[in-house]
Amino acid sequence: MKTYPNEQRYHDILRKMSPEEKLMKAFDLSDLANEAFKAGLRSRNPDMPENELERLYQEKLASCHNQNY
Repeated sequence: MKTYPNEQRYHDILRKMSPEEKLMKAFDLSDLANEAFKAGLRSRNPDMPENELERLYQEKLASCHNQNY
C-alpha cells in the first residue's frame, strides 16, 4: 500500500473542521472540478462559440450522472 507523507496532517485538518466547513470545502472542490472540466473543453474546442461550449458542457455533465435515479 502506498503511503503519502501528508496524509496524517490532512486527516488532522479534516478532524478539526466543523461540518459546515467540510461542506463548504466540498462545494469549493466541486466548483474547482467544474472549472477544470470547462477549461479542458475550451482547450479542445478553442474556436467554439460560448453558447455551444456551454451546451457541450451540459451534455457531457448529463452523461456523467447516474441515470438509475
